[in-house]
Amino acid sequence: MKIASPDDSSINELCNQLQKLSSLAQFAWPAEQLRLCGQCGVYEWFLPRAFGGQAWTDEQIVAGYLRLSASCLTTTFVITQYMGACRRIVASDTPGLADRLLPDLVTGKNFSTVGISHLTTSGRHLSKPVLTAVEESDGYRLNGFSPWVTGAAHADSVVVGATMEDGQQILVVVSTDHPGVHAVEPMRLVGLTGSRTGRMDLDNVLVPRDSVVNGPAENLMHGGTGARPGGLQTSTLATGLATAAVEYLRNESEHRSDLVEPSVRLSGEVKELRDELFRTANGKAECTLQELRVKANSLALRASQAALAAAKGRGYIEGHPAGRWCQEALFFLVWSCPQPVLNANLCEFAGIQ
Repeated sequence: MKIASPDDSSINELCNQLQKLSSLAQFAWPAEQLRLCGQCGVYEWFLPRAFGGQAWTDEQIVAGYLRLSASCLTTTFVITQYMGACRRIVASDTPGLADRLLPDLVTGKNFSTVGISHLTTSGRHLSKPVLTAVEESDGYRLNGFSPWVTGAAHADSVVVGATMEDGQQILVVVSTDHPGVHAVEPMRLVGLTGSRTGRMDLDNVLVPRDSVVNGPAENLMHGGTGARPGGLQTSTLATGLATAAVEYLRNESEHRSDLVEPSVRLSGEVKELRDELFRTANGKAECTLQELRVKANSLALRASQAALAAAKGRGYIEGHPAGRWCQEALFFLVWSCPQPVLNANLCEFAGIQ
């Protein structure tokens, strides 16, 4: 059962299965969910046909992510990190790297993830880079750690970023079975604990030149190679979460008149935001990516809390989806969240116009 487009009816079956498994994904690594996605060809959506992918358009990818994230946000978040690694490998400057790695990644036989947050948001305020690279005759030697790596203990490889002594940055593929690579037991998060996101240590790890993805170069993460941090996908996943919460509210409103008006208003906001996501994906954006992210963050937070209020005490019992949505919505305040977006959300919370 390969899903060939967002309109393929088989996506409904996959999403139903993910939704049933979503309560498990709150705490446990979503191995079964990821297996199902591989079986259905989900990983093919994002990659070029030359590597066995389906090369979906940006609009189709938004549609796919909306469906997946409304069903299980943990699984969908893991996929964003997985595909972030794959797309950076596709865009690599190193000949043969993609040919060597992509065949097993596109099918789901192997799993890769990214360790790049320290080059974009986490730890950039520190005087010394948390992960350094030194050039040697046969490659680059890495020392330090990557603070936020999703599923490192389950990955076959990690696309990790490091900083050279002159400030230039480099992206490399590190095999997780390499001596000196160690995934630290991740902390229990407020939400998406099942993503197993945490620190990965690299102690005196020599990466050969044929495993360099890009660089060394200045501001490598903003050079247009592969998937950029943040951007449209984070807003899409936030909107998917809001969609699930508002759908719950709409169902409850069918037999509770007090929920009708809130349901209608939030449903209207979801539709407007989804329309804006598709316009942006089509190159017809009417607002900036940052403005879109502010709206998506706000809606995810408000919609999830509305679902909890509708669920009353039931929603506050661990395992109820409304409570889980509230926890997951908080994630968008910290996941690849640019400071201007956070400032705008803070002003909204404080009632500042």
